[in-house]
Amino acid sequence: MVKLEDAVIARIEKNNEKFEILVDPELALKLKKGESVSFNDLMAIDTVFKDAKKGSTQSPEALSKAFGSTDVNVIARKIILDGEVQLTTEQRRHMREAKRREIVEIIARNAINPQTNAPHPPKRIETALEEAKIHIDEGKSAEEQIPAILKELKKIIPISFEKQQIAVKVSAEHAGRVSAFLHKHELKKEQWLNDGSLIAVVEMPAGLRAEFITELNHLTHGMVETKILEEAV
Repeated sequence: MVKLEDAVIARIEKNNEKFEILVDPELALKLKKGESVSFNDLMAIDTVFKDAKKGSTQSPEALSKAFGSTDVNVIARKIILDGEVQLTTEQRRHMREAKRREIVEIIARNAINPQTNAPHPPKRIETALEEAKIHIDEGKSAEEQIPAILKELKKIIPISFEKQQIAVKVSAEHAGRVSAFLHKHELKKEQWLNDGSLIAVVEMPAGLRAEFITELNHLTHGMVETKILEEAV
């Protein structure tokens, strides 16, 4: 159980009433992200307050009306998932840094330089984020923020977010091994020829193309044919 001095307030307002609990900030964030946590460790005290700072508690009637239950764990889950968790400045900074790393990774995997058709290294993306003075919102998902971020990045570096379809042809000798690898990606077409060779079409983020082809060459000792069929910006 988290110590009271280390706990933060999670709160929600329902029926013009405030409901507050004292929780471990890290575990509350994990629960908010959909991870499983122990409520014995999550809660500093098994009480739902009107005002946690004053120590005034909510009545069972108000809890039942607002949440359909008086079970503290059930209520705590709803408060954390649907309400607000008050974080310290340091906690917000850590969250923002983690979100920034996630955004950089997604962009690096999905974006390319349209002038060279090569992916941008993560360090180049990080530098462009700093140069563009882009604010990362720790409370929003990476996917929500990326469209606006890309618009700003385009002012700094040539970048496009796209998928590509790649045709693959491999002889019977390596077809089984390659087929298993291709099924780990978004397989659009798979055709086995009479001689046991394989033709397939895979769609993937453009930034993964080089890694994908390198792995194909490794699996087949370079005995593979590939061709980019489609680019959709």
